Amino acid sequence: VQLQASGGGLVQAGGSLRLSCAASGRTFSSYAVGWFRQAPGKERDFVAGITRGGGKTYYADSVKGRFTISRDNAKNTVYLQMNTLKPEDTAVYYCAASAGFKLEREPADFSSWGQGTLVTVSS
Repeated sequence: VQLQASGGGLVQAGGSLRLSCAASGRTFSSYAVGWFRQAPGKERDFVAGITRGGGKTYYADSVKGRFTISRDNAKNTVYLQMNTLKPEDTAVYYCAASAGFKLEREPADFSSWGQGTLVTVSS
């Protein structure tokens, strides 16, 4: 499966953005999907994940209550709604697909990656 992330941009602290991850291929519903982010000079960190049918979602503690992941398998798209954004949320955000079944959070567990979209939150 090939993925393409979009929706990043510049927003003030407290604002909102919605990221989209569009997938190609007819087997998109066979993959769990995760969002990750990488700030300059830092490692790529897990942000949120969603299971194949969308029945279960899970989040990093740093975004819990502010971010919501969802998916529309009919549109081959996963979304990340980001509210109450903070300057520390500034990063390049990536979506990735996993064939696993264990609510994966490690980048190594995800086999397909989108190109990333930059989110900048100003204070």
